[in-house]
Amino acid sequence: MSGDASDAFEDFVHDRSAYLFQLALLLAGRNQADAQDLLQVALERAWRRRRAIARDDNPEAYVRRALVNASIDRWRWLRRRDECSLEAAGPGPAGGDPASLVARRDELLRALPPRQRAVLVLRYWEDMPEAEVTRVLGCNVGTVKSQASRGLARLRELGRHRAGPAVRQAEVGGSDD
Repeated sequence: MSGDASDAFEDFVHDRSAYLFQLALLLAGRNQADAQDLLQVALERAWRRRRAIARDDNPEAYVRRALVNASIDRWRWLRRRDECSLEAAGPGPAGGDPASLVARRDELLRALPPRQRAVLVLRYWEDMPEAEVTRVLGCNVGTVKSQASRGLARLRELGRHRAGPAVRQAEVGGSDD
């Protein structure tokens, strides 16, 4: 076992763990426990391949890909269980303060299928070009474009649907009187 590869990987985890956890949170729909599980699975997969990753000198790309794959695996597993998560009671947080806006964003992201969520997170949160997203997800550019387009359209639809009458009225320029 090479001490250099282990040390380099441990340094990488120490330096980038907060950032990778934020990415995992977004992929898990802001569920902290699921995000911790995703990150643990991804880092465990990367640990097993640490020597090869050290040779490639790009551990972050490997861990990002592992996070996306773990997220998709988790979603497939949950789907096969025939169980649905309970939706929070009420219409959700009201807009205005930053915390409620983040909560609303996360609620909308949770409503997307994992592939669309992964494309949107990598493309817009990670600010990756389409070509890099295709490498991370292992698909072609057309798939990334279509998933991004469908995901954004779905977010817009969900945003209007869950916004409530006052927000919908303001969008069309009417008054609430």
